[in-house]
Amino acid sequence: MTTERYDARSAEPKWQKAWDEAETFKAKNDDPRPHYYVLEMFPYPSGRIHMGHVRNYAMGDVVARVKRAKGFNVLHPMGWDAFGLPAENAAIERKVHPREWTYSNIATMRGQLKSMGLSLDWSREIATCDPEYYAQQQKLFIDFLKAGLVDRKQSKVNWDPVDNTVLANEQVIDGHGWRSGAPVEIRELTQWFLKITDFSEDLLQKLDTLDRWPEKVRLMQKNWIGKSEGLLVRFMLEGAPDGFSEVEVYTTRPDTLFGAAFVAVAPDHPIAQAVAKSDKKLAAFIDEARKTGTSAAAIETAEKHGYDTGVAAVHPLDPSRKVPVYVANFILMDYGTGAIFGCPAHDQRDFEFATKYRLPITRVVSSDPKTDSLPLKEADSEDGGTLINSEFLNGMSVQQAKDAVAAKLEAASLGNRPVGKRQVNYRLRDWGISRQRYWGCPIPIIHCEKHGPVPVPDDQLPVRLPDDITFDRPGNPLDHHPTWKHVPCPVCGEPSRRETDTMDTFVDSSWYFARFTTPHLNKPVDKATADKWLPVNQYIGGIEHAILHLLYSRFFTRAMKKAGYTTLDEPFAGLFTQGMVVHETYRANGEWVSPDDIVITGEGATRTAKTKSGGAVEIGSIEKMSKSKKNVVDPDDIIARYGADTARWFMLSDSPPERDVIWTEAGVEGAGRFVQRLWRIVTDIAAVADGAKPAAFSEDALTLRRATHQAIAAVDENIEGLRFNVAVAKIYELANAIGVARTKQADDSLGWALREAGRTLIQLIAPMMPHLAEECWTALGHKGLVAQAKWPEAEASLLVSDTVTLPVQINGKKRDEITVPAGASPAEVEEAVRKLDSVVRASDGKPLKKVIVVPQRIVNVVV
Repeated sequence: MTTERYDARSAEPKWQKAWDEAETFKAKNDDPRPHYYVLEMFPYPSGRIHMGHVRNYAMGDVVARVKRAKGFNVLHPMGWDAFGLPAENAAIERKVHPREWTYSNIATMRGQLKSMGLSLDWSREIATCDPEYYAQQQKLFIDFLKAGLVDRKQSKVNWDPVDNTVLANEQVIDGHGWRSGAPVEIRELTQWFLKITDFSEDLLQKLDTLDRWPEKVRLMQKNWIGKSEGLLVRFMLEGAPDGFSEVEVYTTRPDTLFGAAFVAVAPDHPIAQAVAKSDKKLAAFIDEARKTGTSAAAIETAEKHGYDTGVAAVHPLDPSRKVPVYVANFILMDYGTGAIFGCPAHDQRDFEFATKYRLPITRVVSSDPKTDSLPLKEADSEDGGTLINSEFLNGMSVQQAKDAVAAKLEAASLGNRPVGKRQVNYRLRDWGISRQRYWGCPIPIIHCEKHGPVPVPDDQLPVRLPDDITFDRPGNPLDHHPTWKHVPCPVCGEPSRRETDTMDTFVDSSWYFARFTTPHLNKPVDKATADKWLPVNQYIGGIEHAILHLLYSRFFTRAMKKAGYTTLDEPFAGLFTQGMVVHETYRANGEWVSPDDIVITGEGATRTAKTKSGGAVEIGSIEKMSKSKKNVVDPDDIIARYGADTARWFMLSDSPPERDVIWTEAGVEGAGRFVQRLWRIVTDIAAVADGAKPAAFSEDALTLRRATHQAIAAVDENIEGLRFNVAVAKIYELANAIGVARTKQADDSLGWALREAGRTLIQLIAPMMPHLAEECWTALGHKGLVAQAKWPEAEASLLVSDTVTLPVQINGKKRDEITVPAGASPAEVEEAVRKLDSVVRASDGKPLKKVIVVPQRIVNVVV
C-alpha cells in the first residue's frame, strides 16, 4: 500500500492546462449532438469571489460535466454583470476610473474561478460593460421602441438633492439618501419605461408551465404580478374644488361597502393637489408624506397618517350616507386609482387609521355570530362569512354580496356612465429603466427640439461612454460632460442632445443568457442559434433574485420574440435556488473577529474560543458570511491549503443544496481526508493485475459489482435531481464497499471487479472533484482525459438485490431491522422476526399479540 499523498497544488494547475489545451469544454453551435445549456447567475465583479460563488458554480459544474459525459453538446459559459453604482462609488473613493476598477476586478475573479477547475467555455466570456455587449443592448432597446414596448412618461422617483440623482427604493434609508444622508424628495421626472405590463396576464399564466421551478419562486412571482378582480366604484363628492365632482375607487371587497367609514386618496392624487392649493396645512402634509419613499414596503411600514380635506364622499349604495375624504400617506397613486374606501372592521390598515382618527367601525361580515356584538380589537380580515348590517346584502355569502353589489352598481348610472364597473387590476407596474449615473448602458436616444426623442441610427451604435469624465461634481457625469451629449439630430441635422440617463443594470442581466449563444455576433442574437440553445435547461442562482431578475428576464424573452429575435416565451426551463454559505460569528471586546484570528478548543457545549494572543472571544450566532461581521472564509486560502476539489466536495456534500451550508474547519478537513482516502484506494487498485472480464464471478466479486452498479444508478439519479449531497453519500458507500472487498481473499474475478469499481469510482467523482479524478484516471493507466470519457452505465441485472432489509417496529417504535431473501413470503419473514433477540426480549416469554408484515417495506410487532 502506497503512503504517497495526493498533491493538489501540483495536480490542479496541470489538469486545468490540459483541459484548456484540448479545448475540452468549448461548445460548438454546429455540433450535431443534442444540446444542453447549464448556466449559473453571472457575478458582479466586486473584486473577489466568495464561498457562495464556490457553491453555486460547483453545482452547475457537476451538471455540465455529467451531461457532457452523457453525450450532450454542453454550453456552460461565464460572464460579468459589470455595470452599476458600486463602480462609481469606487471611482469616487479610490480616484480611479470605473472601467479600470471593473476590469481589474474581472481579471482577479477570472483567475479565481479558473483555479476552481470549472468546465466553462471561456471563449464565450462577456462583460456587460463591453461596448460589444451594450451595443447590442442598445439595438434591442431601439427595436423594442419600434415594437411599441418602450414608453416615455412622467413618474414619481426618489430624488437625492445633494447627489442630484434618482435613488432606487433600496437606497433610501429612513427617508435619507444612502450615500449623501440628505432627506430624500419625491419628484416627478420624465423616465423611460419598458412596457412589461403588456404581458401581465401571460407572465402570470405561464408560471403554471414552469414545473421545474421551485413552487415558492412561482408563488413569489404570482404575488408580485398581483392580479386582482374587483370593482371600479364612483363616489360623488360634496364640497370638492371646482372640476372635481367624483372620485373613482378600485376595490376587491365591494361586499364591505356598507362598512365604509372614509375615502382616502394618495398625496399625489389630483383632488389632494387641488385642495392643497388653498390649504397650506395640507400642502405641508403632502410634502412630509413625500419623504416616506416610493416603495410599497416603505409606505406599508410607515406610521399611518391622514389629513381630512373637508370634502365628503356620497355612499354609492345609500345617498343619504356621507363619509369624509382624507389624504393618506399609505395610498399609492400608481396602484388602482390612487383612491380607496376604508372599511375598518375588515382591513387592518383601515382599522388602525379609523382608530387613530376616531372614525366609526361597523362590522358588515359575520364570521362568528357569537362575537358580532363584541367590540373589535383588530380587523376581521377573513374573506368568508355572512353579510350583516348591509341592508339588501344581509344573509348573503361574501361572493354573493360581491356579485350583488357589482350588478346593482353596474345597472345604476350617473352622467350616462355606470356607477360601478368590474375590472381586473395588476400590481405589476411598467419597468422604469432610467438611471442618472455614468457607469451603465447609455440609452440610445437623441432629443431634438423639432422631432422630439429620436433613436440613434443603427450604424452609429454603440453610443459609447466617454472616458474623460470626472466625479468632482454631484450628479451624473454624462449630464455635465462638455461635449459628449451635444450631437446633431439624425433626422434634421440641427443641434440636439443625447439622452444622458443610462439603463437600469437589471436590463443588462435580462438577456445575457441569450447573448451567450452567439456572444461575438454583430447583432443581439442569431435567431436559429438562440432557438436551438434556449431555453436554458438548468439555471442556478440565489433566491434573492426570485422576483425582479427572473421576472425581467421572462419579459425580455417575450419582448425579443415580439421584436423577431426568437420564438421563445420562457428563458429558463429549469431553475434551482441554492442556499447560502453561513459561518459562526465571533466577537472580542465588542468587535467582530475573523475566524483566522481565533483558536477554538473543546466540542459541543464545552467549546471555547480565544484570540491567538489569548484574549477571550464570544462565539456568536451562525449567519451569512459578510465582510462587516468578519465571518468570511476566502476561497483562495482554502484552495491554497486543501485544493479546489476539497472545497468543491465539502460544498456539495455537507447539506441539501437548497439549504444553507454551515462552513466549519472540521468539515473541510474531513473532505480533505476523503480526498487522500480516494487516492489511496485508487493507487491500491492500480497494483491489481488487469485482465479480461471473467466468465463467472465469485460471491465477493458479485457483491462488489452490485455495489458498483447500484452506486452508478443512485449517483446518476441524484445528480439529475440536483440532490448532490445524496449523490456524495452514495459515493462514500461505494468507497466503503471497495474497502471491504480489499480485505477479501483475492481471485481473478474479484480483481476484475476491483478494477471496475475503481474506474467507476473515478468517473463518479469526476464531476465533483475533477482534478483528483484526472490524476486517478492516469494512475489506473487510462489514456485520454476522464473529462472526455463516457458516463458509466449501470447493468440492470446487478441492480436487483438478492436480499432486502426491513425495519422492525415493536409497539410502534423502530427497535431493529432484519435482512431476508428478496422473495421471502410474509410467513417466512414473520418466522425470522420472531427469532430476533430484540423481539424475544420485548415479549418477555409471552406470546406475541400480532405480527404484521408489509412486504418489501416494514414489519410491525405488537407484544
